[in-house]
Amino acid sequence: MESLKATLCAFLAAFFYAINIPISKILLMYVDPMILASLLYLGAGFGVGLTSLISKEEKSERLTKTDFPYVLGMIFLDVVAPILLMLGLRYGSSSNASLLGNFEIVATTFFALAIFHENVSKRLWFAICLITASSALLSFESSESLSFSYGSIFVLLATVCWGLENNCTRSISSKDTYEIVTVKGIFSGVGSFLIALINKEQLPRLQYVFCALLLGFVAYGLSIFLYVRAQNTLGAAKTSAYYAINPFVGAFLSFLFLKERLTWIFFAALILMIAGTVLIIRDTLAHQHAHAHQHTITHTHDGSTHTHTITHTHGHDHFVNEEKHSHHHTPEELEKELALSHNR
Repeated sequence: MESLKATLCAFLAAFFYAINIPISKILLMYVDPMILASLLYLGAGFGVGLTSLISKEEKSERLTKTDFPYVLGMIFLDVVAPILLMLGLRYGSSSNASLLGNFEIVATTFFALAIFHENVSKRLWFAICLITASSALLSFESSESLSFSYGSIFVLLATVCWGLENNCTRSISSKDTYEIVTVKGIFSGVGSFLIALINKEQLPRLQYVFCALLLGFVAYGLSIFLYVRAQNTLGAAKTSAYYAINPFVGAFLSFLFLKERLTWIFFAALILMIAGTVLIIRDTLAHQHAHAHQHTITHTHDGSTHTHTITHTHGHDHFVNEEKHSHHHTPEELEKELALSHNR
């Protein structure tokens, strides 16, 4: 049941974020990119912060000093990523940017494996290759020129930042979600705003400020809130797999509302992206379980017999065979074995 609830949170997070790209593309006609990035995160931070004040939900453990490196990394990356995305939208198409958003899965999975040591299956690696190929196709201006699209490059750089940021957030996802999103939104928004002032960007008219804040609350605030809740159960790599539907929703909305022309390169990339996404979701569903292994130690010490059970929980890529065995322990060896079991 917990896993199903987390999966639903991941899908809803994807849907809420999908509306960000086409609407941001429209707002960029009236709002400078760094100012818009700032307003989106401020809308998320203040919106979720106010929601926490009226929520009757029991709060989880608050952030502590040991979480500071992850919080700092999360904020820094959340300042850089949306600015890169807004630049990508300014110099490229909304539909391409939506599909390129799936490269975030590749980045998230890579960092989850390389830095945070999550398990990645062969099927998932193949899916990542398909998504990477799709992203490469979308990064070219046309089949004739073979020149890179600056818009696509900015979007890809944004997804790399968010991939690392997802793993930073995953490390603190068991803490109070309201606090995480509020801190993330307000500090990232203020950071982007300071950069906008240094860049001498102008504040937009009040109605566009309101629209950007509202979009930020829905597309960033609610999306991040649900994403963090999903991560706490599913992990960074699996949550990003379910989140993979958001580019397809975003691309459809771009076509529907912005009337963007869809080229054959777009459709070729779409086929590769869908194939990769299906493989990722199949891989996630196939491994949505853990195996527990119990190891019982019985020993006689000081004239009395003691039985201790040590439980090892393995990730989905491990297969555990139950085994029974007897062996003798010295008191020193036993103390070490029990100490290890308590630390796991």
